[in-house]
Amino acid sequence: MRIGQVIGKVTMSVQEPALKGARWLFVNPLEAEQLNTACDVEPGLTKIPSLLVYDNLGAGEADIVGFVEGAEASAPFVESTPVDAITVAIFDQIDHQPYPPEDDY
Repeated sequence: MRIGQVIGKVTMSVQEPALKGARWLFVNPLEAEQLNTACDVEPGLTKIPSLLVYDNLGAGEADIVGFVEGAEASAPFVESTPVDAITVAIFDQIDHQPYPPEDDY
């Protein structure tokens, strides 16, 4: 799972029939140093490329979300569905404690 901030939504005039009524969000992945303050302060854009994420949770603009990509993204669907990323969590708070550097072992 990766963590990112919703920076926009997408409206499509033509969709794959399997995804009719789906919500699509632009999500900018966050960097590790942004995680502890992401829910309290606007984290701002990162240099990591943003991606389009299927949302079935109701996330809104500026929300901090967890998302998965690849085969895990299509797991919730009964039939084969062309989804590369899907939201799996909306965060209210994050407490990130990175591992110490290998020199500290």
